[in-house]
Amino acid sequence: MEKIKILVIQQKMIGDVLTSSIICNNLKLIYPDSQVDYLIYPFTKPVVENNPNIDNLLLFEEKYKSDKIEFFKFLLRIRKSKYDIVIDAYGKIESQLFVIFSGAKIKIGFQKSKLAFIYNVKFPYIPIAQTNAGTAIENRLNLLSSLKGNLVVDNKPKIFLTESEIKNGKKILLDNEIDFSKPIFMISVIGSGETKTYPAKYMAEILDYIVGKTEATLLFNYMPSQKKEARIIFNLCQTTTQEKIKIDVIPGSIREFLSLTYHCNALIGNEGGAVNMAKAIQAPTFTIFSTWINKASWNSFEDEKTNVSVHLKDLKPELYGNNTAKQMKKKAMLLYESFKPELIIPLVDNYFLVNKKSK
Repeated sequence: MEKIKILVIQQKMIGDVLTSSIICNNLKLIYPDSQVDYLIYPFTKPVVENNPNIDNLLLFEEKYKSDKIEFFKFLLRIRKSKYDIVIDAYGKIESQLFVIFSGAKIKIGFQKSKLAFIYNVKFPYIPIAQTNAGTAIENRLNLLSSLKGNLVVDNKPKIFLTESEIKNGKKILLDNEIDFSKPIFMISVIGSGETKTYPAKYMAEILDYIVGKTEATLLFNYMPSQKKEARIIFNLCQTTTQEKIKIDVIPGSIREFLSLTYHCNALIGNEGGAVNMAKAIQAPTFTIFSTWINKASWNSFEDEKTNVSVHLKDLKPELYGNNTAKQMKKKAMLLYESFKPELIIPLVDNYFLVNKKSK
């Protein structure tokens, strides 16, 4: 009997690709002998490398967007693979073309899409989280509802680091004379965009507090294009804090970032892919949410101890009313003016206190 062949589609950012990898993980529980392929953008590959539940990665390269002939060849490649099941976790026109061309008997997607009729199995979005996994995870697992039967699914995304990667991460820290007797924190110092980044002056104040409280070593995580912004935050910190920031220890890749974070006491800072990745290697997190992002979608597995987050809406709900995240995005920078460090520092202090007691 031939293997069941399944294609999972998630063309988006790193956090989305990592989150949707739980679909692949659970498909291997449902169909142990199946072939599970995952269609993603090339830059997101590091978060699913070495995942034993994914048989093949289909990388949607830039040339497929810019060249119609290459795009058609990619469609034919999907067609020739003869998938039995296609699960579209992305739900955009591009991914829906893949669904149509796949010829799969079972096509699974979300109900709200304008082209929802192309799916013969579709599900509505879950608007309010039912568990501490958050709606981003719950909606993706919902796509498996018609396949899993009574099977209890695994709802936690996982990143699989190799032993050599873990050893290399520790070696980098030791080579840079980092003191393992004191806490080491990875700082998600810059978000993926201006509206997703806690203001530089405020972030510097929080870093000053963290170092003063814990004498920790701080590592900065940011993209190469954000070096200038990261340096601004460094310069705004007190001299005693700057001495504790290893500004030159910059992860050379996503996998290297993961290998360093593996040895840190926690990741602290802006919400985004770095936080999702940290959780996927079981690293504790303290997350500062953007003023406009819907926290309920991405505050997964919070327990008021190991994983904690703060959103301005938690502290000043009167600023939001019944407005949607899309409506609040226009006011994001103005809202940051109300999201002052004195609101966050007591929560950071409690985070350290709780985790100190639990050791």
